[in-house]
Amino acid sequence: MAIHGLILFGHGARDARWREPFERLADKLRAARAATSEAQAVTLAFLELMEPDLPTAVAQLVTQGCAAITVVPVFFGQGGHVRQDLPALVDQCRAAHPGVEIRCAVAVGEDDSVLDALAQYCLRQL
Repeated sequence: MAIHGLILFGHGARDARWREPFERLADKLRAARAATSEAQAVTLAFLELMEPDLPTAVAQLVTQGCAAITVVPVFFGQGGHVRQDLPALVDQCRAAHPGVEIRCAVAVGEDDSVLDALAQYCLRQL
């Protein structure tokens, strides 16, 4: 059975605590995938200041048997990093692993359901 890997891609920060919400999200995704008997190939990758970087994360998933990988940019919007840096990194990963399907989702903040959840969170703060 081919494994479809999932990479949560974030910017990165100097403060190690910054990655904690990303780790919690990855744990939730692993649990959700385990509940549906799907393989739990979920990992993190960062643009800078933290490890692993995207090429390293992709290589790790390929080693685990992933034939397809989806990169989810955990960014609020489509800034320069998502529009320019990320596509270049994805192209680099595709060139390094030509037999692996690597696709990239839009930034999470561009999805209406994510914005709806954020709006509900904001309203709960009133």
